[in-house]
Amino acid sequence: MKLLVVEDDSKIAAAVKRGLEADGFTIDVATNGDDGWWMATEGTYDLILLDIMLPGRNGYRICGDLRAASIWTPVLMLTAKDGDLDEAEGLDTGADDYLTKPFSYAVLLARVRALLRRSSGRDPAPVCAGDLRIEPRQRRVWRGEVEIELTTRQFDVLEFLLRRAGEVLSKYDILSGVWEYDFDGDPNIVEVYVRRLRQRIDEPFDRHAIQTVRGAGYRLDADGG
Repeated sequence: MKLLVVEDDSKIAAAVKRGLEADGFTIDVATNGDDGWWMATEGTYDLILLDIMLPGRNGYRICGDLRAASIWTPVLMLTAKDGDLDEAEGLDTGADDYLTKPFSYAVLLARVRALLRRSSGRDPAPVCAGDLRIEPRQRRVWRGEVEIELTTRQFDVLEFLLRRAGEVLSKYDILSGVWEYDFDGDPNIVEVYVRRLRQRIDEPFDRHAIQTVRGAGYRLDADGG
């Protein structure tokens, strides 16, 4: 698989490239935001590892511009910015995961593999709840006849909820079912994804499919009226 690393710290970029190549990946590296944007739009990659603080375009802008251009390559943000607001901003611009520096290579590799795993080898059968439908193999989503574009992680959270429609799922259920590795961040990250999904699949259609069950978690209601 081919990955793009956009990182201006030469030591970090070299270490990540060396480690991932040793694990069998093909790696391209961009050391500034403008080159990263050009490579991400002109090349074909299975995943992009994207720093936030970059010369030229910053990572937020690159990610947002990619999504605006309907480029849905999974994005893992690598950043020294640590805080809930920074993480939420990264996810809201379309990133699929977020890793704060310094990080161990083992954790980085686990997250890379988890994101890549969600891009292939899925149960191909369509999943429906009311007029909400997903095609796992194509990673496409519809509300009625309207197609909805989601990031990789947003799709994963929605699929997890859809396959368990009617069940009450805690934040920890969703974390363990979607992230698949030992998550050591703030479990409230689930709230970010739920809010973003509501903005995409519910609010434009005056629906309330993703419901909050106070003190327990979330439930996807097939009717969602």
